[in-house]
Amino acid sequence: MKLYFKKVGEGKPLLILHGLFGIGDNWSTLSKAFAENGFCAYLIDQRNHGRSEHSFDFSYDFMANDLKILMQDENLNKADVIGHSMGGKTAMYFALEYPELINKMIVADISPAYYPQHHQSVLSALHSLNLNEIKSRKEAEEKLKESLNDDGTIQFLLKNLYWKTETQLDWRFGLQEIEENIEMVGEALPGTKVIEVPTLFLKGERSGYIQPEQEELIKTRFSNVKIETVPDAGHWVHAENPKAFLDMSLRFLLK
Repeated sequence: MKLYFKKVGEGKPLLILHGLFGIGDNWSTLSKAFAENGFCAYLIDQRNHGRSEHSFDFSYDFMANDLKILMQDENLNKADVIGHSMGGKTAMYFALEYPELINKMIVADISPAYYPQHHQSVLSALHSLNLNEIKSRKEAEEKLKESLNDDGTIQFLLKNLYWKTETQLDWRFGLQEIEENIEMVGEALPGTKVIEVPTLFLKGERSGYIQPEQEELIKTRFSNVKIETVPDAGHWVHAENPKAFLDMSLRFLLK
């Protein structure tokens, strides 16, 4: 599948992969900072997200292949890759299948481990919105507040809301396609093959996604790896402490 993306800056290619229900634009501010440091940042909408196509063929193998197609179309021999959460899993699968295409990789607050499905509250909240009746973004926001108590999650979801016609709101992401395949989001990295791509795992200080047992798994699957903690940040490491995330990322990528 050909993915929608935006390019920011000129220089060394840097592919940036958002998480579940995200869009490439979530990284627009950080992409400018990467561009100022010699990178051409690709803000990518993964399949079933943003302006990329929707498909019930939704797996990490498909998403890794999508990246390969993008690189071929852009005539990129190698690139650095950053992936957050689901995007981090995509990056790991990409490194597993196409290691020759990656210079360095940063995985933000996710590990190769299996994660049980834990998005039911978000899915229920999304289903509570009848977009045939909702007539404004504010109305959608108020409706989501009835189901979700985290304003950060609400604002994150609302970035996906757009006017499909002059009178009809819709989601950018493919809700039906994602929900039918939701279990795959937490899948473990398959097999036992060791990834040799130089990799930095950045975990949030207040996040529970990378525990000591996951750190041990990371060290068994990655031969050239560092694990660092982003201070004062939860799962949304790049949004909650963007300065520290940027500094740690650049220190690794530019070394």
